Amino acid sequence: MNVSVDLNADLGEGAGHDAELFDLISSASIATGFHAGDADTMHAAVLAAKARGVAVGAHPSLFDRENFGRKELKVTADEVFDAVAFQLGVFQAIAEAAGMRPNHVKPHGALYNMATRDEKIAEAIARATKSVDAKLILFAPDNSALARAGESHGLQIAREVFADRNYLADGSLVPRSRADALLHDPDEAAVRVLRMLREGKVRSIEGDDVDVRAETICVHGDTPGAVAFVRELRSQLESQGVRITAPESPL
Repeated sequence: MNVSVDLNADLGEGAGHDAELFDLISSASIATGFHAGDADTMHAAVLAAKARGVAVGAHPSLFDRENFGRKELKVTADEVFDAVAFQLGVFQAIAEAAGMRPNHVKPHGALYNMATRDEKIAEAIARATKSVDAKLILFAPDNSALARAGESHGLQIAREVFADRNYLADGSLVPRSRADALLHDPDEAAVRVLRMLREGKVRSIEGDDVDVRAETICVHGDTPGAVAFVRELRSQLESQGVRITAPESPL
Protein backbone atom coordinates (compact mmCIF):
# COMPACT_ATOMS: atom_id res chain seq x y z
CA MET A 1 0.00 0.00 0.00
CA ASN A 2 1.82 3.09 -1.25
CA VAL A 3 0.35 5.95 0.76
CA SER A 4 1.56 8.64 3.16
CA VAL A 5 -0.34 9.81 6.23
CA ASP A 6 0.34 11.90 9.30
CA LEU A 7 0.20 10.34 12.77
CA ASN A 8 -0.55 12.95 15.44
CA ALA A 9 -0.93 12.96 19.20
CA ASP A 10 -2.09 15.54 21.72
CA LEU A 11 0.88 16.23 23.99
CA GLY A 12 2.07 18.65 26.66
CA GLU A 13 -0.95 17.70 28.77
CA GLY A 14 0.90 16.15 31.72
CA ALA A 15 0.20 12.52 30.84
CA GLY A 16 3.74 11.51 31.74
CA HIS A 17 4.82 9.61 28.63
CA ASP A 18 5.32 12.32 26.02
CA ALA A 19 8.97 11.34 25.49
CA GLU A 20 8.01 7.86 24.29
CA LEU A 21 5.24 9.18 22.04
CA PHE A 22 7.53 11.71 20.36
CA ASP A 23 9.49 8.75 19.00
CA LEU A 24 6.38 7.29 17.36
CA ILE A 25 4.47 10.20 15.80
CA SER A 26 5.02 12.71 13.01
CA SER A 27 2.98 15.64 14.41
CA ALA A 28 2.39 16.84 17.97
CA SER A 29 -0.56 19.03 18.95
CA ILE A 30 0.69 20.81 22.07
CA ALA A 31 -1.59 22.09 24.83
CA THR A 32 -1.53 25.89 24.95
CA GLY A 33 -2.54 26.58 28.54
CA PHE A 34 -6.32 26.81 28.54
CA HIS A 35 -7.03 23.13 29.31
CA ALA A 36 -3.53 22.01 30.28
CA GLY A 37 0.07 23.11 30.10
CA ASP A 38 1.87 26.42 30.50
CA ALA A 39 4.79 28.29 28.96
CA ASP A 40 7.34 25.85 30.40
CA THR A 41 5.54 22.72 29.16
CA MET A 42 5.06 24.27 25.71
CA HIS A 43 8.76 25.11 25.51
CA ALA A 44 9.81 21.65 26.66
CA ALA A 45 7.48 19.94 24.19
CA VAL A 46 8.70 22.05 21.28
CA LEU A 47 12.32 21.24 22.09
CA ALA A 48 11.51 17.53 22.34
CA ALA A 49 9.74 17.63 18.98
CA LYS A 50 12.63 19.51 17.41
CA ALA A 51 15.12 16.89 18.63
CA ARG A 52 13.08 14.09 17.05
CA GLY A 53 12.06 15.79 13.81
CA VAL A 54 8.38 15.95 14.76
CA ALA A 55 6.19 18.77 13.44
CA VAL A 56 4.42 20.87 16.07
CA GLY A 57 1.07 22.57 16.21
CA ALA A 58 -1.07 24.44 18.71
CA HIS A 59 -3.88 22.65 20.55
CA PRO A 60 -6.14 25.52 21.69
CA SER A 61 -9.08 24.92 23.99
CA LEU A 62 -11.94 26.55 25.75
CA PHE A 63 -10.71 28.08 29.01
CA ASP A 64 -11.66 25.16 31.26
CA ARG A 65 -8.82 23.49 33.12
CA GLU A 66 -11.28 22.02 35.64
CA ASN A 67 -12.84 19.78 32.99
CA PHE A 68 -9.69 19.41 30.85
CA GLY A 69 -11.44 21.33 28.07
CA ARG A 70 -13.85 18.47 27.45
CA LYS A 71 -17.07 20.13 28.61
CA GLU A 72 -19.06 22.16 26.10
CA LEU A 73 -19.56 25.71 27.37
CA LYS A 74 -21.79 28.53 26.22
CA VAL A 75 -19.42 30.85 24.37
CA THR A 76 -19.84 33.43 21.65
CA ALA A 77 -17.97 33.41 18.37
CA ASP A 78 -16.09 36.53 19.46
CA GLU A 79 -14.98 34.80 22.66
CA VAL A 80 -13.75 31.82 20.64
CA PHE A 81 -11.87 34.08 18.24
CA ASP A 82 -10.11 35.85 21.12
CA ALA A 83 -9.30 32.62 22.95
CA VAL A 84 -7.87 30.90 19.88
CA ALA A 85 -5.93 33.93 18.66
CA PHE A 86 -4.44 34.38 22.15
CA GLN A 87 -3.35 30.76 22.44
CA LEU A 88 -1.93 30.62 18.92
CA GLY A 89 0.01 33.83 19.47
CA VAL A 90 1.58 32.55 22.68
CA PHE A 91 2.46 29.19 21.16
CA GLN A 92 3.83 30.80 18.00
CA ALA A 93 6.17 32.98 20.05
CA ILE A 94 7.41 30.11 22.21
CA ALA A 95 7.94 27.78 19.25
CA GLU A 96 9.78 30.35 17.17
CA ALA A 97 12.00 31.27 20.12
CA ALA A 98 12.95 27.58 20.28
CA GLY A 99 13.77 27.51 16.58
CA MET A 100 10.59 25.76 15.39
CA ARG A 101 7.90 27.03 13.04
CA PRO A 102 4.41 25.80 13.99
CA ASN A 103 2.91 23.64 11.26
CA HIS A 104 -0.73 23.21 12.24
CA VAL A 105 -3.66 24.03 14.51
CA LYS A 106 -5.97 21.49 16.08
CA PRO A 107 -8.73 22.60 18.46
CA HIS A 108 -9.01 20.50 21.61
CA GLY A 109 -11.85 18.53 23.11
CA ALA A 110 -15.19 20.31 23.39
CA LEU A 111 -14.03 23.19 21.19
CA TYR A 112 -13.18 20.73 18.41
CA ASN A 113 -16.50 18.92 18.71
CA MET A 114 -18.46 22.19 18.76
CA ALA A 115 -16.59 23.46 15.70
CA THR A 116 -17.37 20.37 13.65
CA ARG A 117 -21.08 21.27 13.69
CA ASP A 118 -21.39 24.97 14.64
CA GLU A 119 -20.61 27.22 11.70
CA LYS A 120 -20.10 30.35 13.82
CA ILE A 121 -17.63 28.63 16.16
CA ALA A 122 -15.85 27.07 13.19
CA GLU A 123 -15.62 30.40 11.39
CA ALA A 124 -14.16 32.07 14.49
CA ILE A 125 -11.44 29.41 14.74
CA ALA A 126 -10.57 29.68 11.05
CA ARG A 127 -10.51 33.47 11.20
CA ALA A 128 -8.29 33.46 14.28
CA THR A 129 -5.91 30.98 12.68
CA LYS A 130 -5.61 33.04 9.53
CA SER A 131 -5.05 36.22 11.52
CA VAL A 132 -2.08 34.68 13.33
CA ASP A 133 -0.53 32.72 10.44
CA ALA A 134 -2.29 31.88 7.17
CA LYS A 135 0.28 29.13 6.51
CA LEU A 136 -0.91 27.03 9.42
CA ILE A 137 -2.64 23.78 8.45
CA LEU A 138 -6.01 23.27 10.14
CA PHE A 139 -6.78 19.74 11.35
CA ALA A 140 -10.49 18.99 10.91
CA PRO A 141 -12.81 16.11 10.02
CA ASP A 142 -13.84 15.93 6.38
CA ASN A 143 -17.23 17.45 5.53
CA SER A 144 -17.36 19.29 8.86
CA ALA A 145 -18.20 22.92 9.55
CA LEU A 146 -14.60 23.37 10.68
CA ALA A 147 -13.15 22.09 7.41
CA ARG A 148 -15.54 24.25 5.37
CA ALA A 149 -14.71 27.35 7.41
CA GLY A 150 -10.99 26.74 7.02
CA GLU A 151 -11.31 26.36 3.27
CA SER A 152 -13.41 29.53 3.01
CA HIS A 153 -10.55 31.43 4.67
CA GLY A 154 -7.96 29.91 2.35
CA LEU A 155 -6.39 27.61 4.93
CA GLN A 156 -4.95 24.22 4.03
CA ILE A 157 -6.97 21.44 5.68
CA ALA A 158 -5.61 18.11 6.89
CA ARG A 159 -8.63 15.82 7.17
CA GLU A 160 -8.45 14.04 10.50
CA VAL A 161 -9.63 10.62 11.65
CA PHE A 162 -9.29 8.98 15.05
CA ALA A 163 -7.60 5.66 15.65
CA ASP A 164 -8.61 5.31 19.30
CA ARG A 165 -12.21 6.61 19.21
CA ASN A 166 -15.42 4.98 18.04
CA TYR A 167 -17.77 6.67 15.58
CA LEU A 168 -21.52 7.24 15.47
CA ALA A 169 -23.56 6.80 12.29
CA ASP A 170 -23.64 10.57 11.68
CA GLY A 171 -19.84 10.66 11.55
CA SER A 172 -19.37 12.21 14.98
CA LEU A 173 -17.32 10.61 17.75
CA VAL A 174 -19.01 8.55 20.44
CA PRO A 175 -19.22 10.88 23.48
CA ARG A 176 -16.63 10.24 26.17
CA SER A 177 -19.45 9.86 28.68
CA ARG A 178 -20.21 6.47 27.12
CA ALA A 179 -18.33 3.28 27.94
CA ASP A 180 -17.78 2.51 24.25
CA ALA A 181 -16.18 5.86 23.40
CA LEU A 182 -12.63 4.55 23.24
CA LEU A 183 -11.00 1.82 21.17
CA HIS A 184 -8.20 0.14 23.13
CA ASP A 185 -7.11 -2.71 20.83
CA PRO A 186 -4.29 -1.59 18.48
CA ASP A 187 -4.88 -4.56 16.16
CA GLU A 188 -8.51 -3.55 15.70
CA ALA A 189 -7.44 0.06 15.29
CA ALA A 190 -4.93 -0.85 12.58
CA VAL A 191 -7.56 -2.74 10.60
CA ARG A 192 -9.90 0.24 10.93
CA VAL A 193 -7.30 2.80 9.91
CA LEU A 194 -6.17 0.75 6.92
CA ARG A 195 -9.78 0.62 5.72
CA MET A 196 -10.04 4.38 6.17
CA LEU A 197 -6.97 4.80 3.97
CA ARG A 198 -7.99 2.25 1.35
CA GLU A 199 -11.74 2.78 1.15
CA GLY A 200 -12.42 6.11 2.88
CA LYS A 201 -14.89 4.44 5.24
CA VAL A 202 -15.23 3.52 8.91
CA ARG A 203 -17.83 1.29 10.55
CA SER A 204 -19.92 3.08 13.18
CA ILE A 205 -21.00 1.41 16.40
CA GLU A 206 -24.51 1.16 14.92
CA GLY A 207 -23.05 -0.92 12.08
CA ASP A 208 -23.30 1.70 9.33
CA ASP A 209 -20.41 2.73 7.10
CA VAL A 210 -19.40 6.38 7.45
CA ASP A 211 -17.44 8.24 4.77
CA VAL A 212 -14.14 9.66 6.04
CA ARG A 213 -10.95 11.08 4.59
CA ALA A 214 -7.74 10.19 6.40
CA GLU A 215 -4.87 12.64 5.96
CA THR A 216 -3.89 12.79 9.63
CA ILE A 217 -4.60 10.10 12.22
CA CYS A 218 -5.09 11.12 15.85
CA VAL A 219 -4.19 9.10 18.91
CA HIS A 220 -4.78 10.63 22.35
CA GLY A 221 -1.66 10.93 24.46
CA ASP A 222 -3.58 10.96 27.75
CA THR A 223 -5.26 7.59 27.18
CA PRO A 224 -3.94 4.77 29.43
CA GLY A 225 -1.70 2.47 27.41
CA ALA A 226 -1.20 5.11 24.72
CA VAL A 227 2.47 4.30 24.08
CA ALA A 228 1.94 0.59 23.45
CA PHE A 229 -1.15 1.37 21.38
CA VAL A 230 0.68 3.84 19.11
CA ARG A 231 3.77 1.65 18.81
CA GLU A 232 1.76 -1.32 17.59
CA LEU A 233 -0.47 0.81 15.35
CA ARG A 234 2.50 2.41 13.64
CA SER A 235 4.24 -0.93 13.23
CA GLN A 236 1.20 -2.47 11.54
CA LEU A 237 0.65 0.51 9.26
CA GLU A 238 4.27 0.55 8.14
CA SER A 239 4.18 -3.22 7.55
CA GLN A 240 1.43 -2.51 5.00
CA GLY A 241 3.53 0.09 3.19
CA VAL A 242 2.05 3.19 4.85
CA ARG A 243 4.58 6.01 5.19
CA ILE A 244 4.22 8.15 8.30
CA THR A 245 5.00 11.81 7.60
CA ALA A 246 3.74 15.23 8.68
CA PRO A 247 1.66 17.31 6.24
CA GLU A 248 3.41 20.17 4.49
CA SER A 249 1.86 23.51 3.65
CA PRO A 250 2.39 24.59 0.01
CA LEU A 251 1.93 28.25 0.95
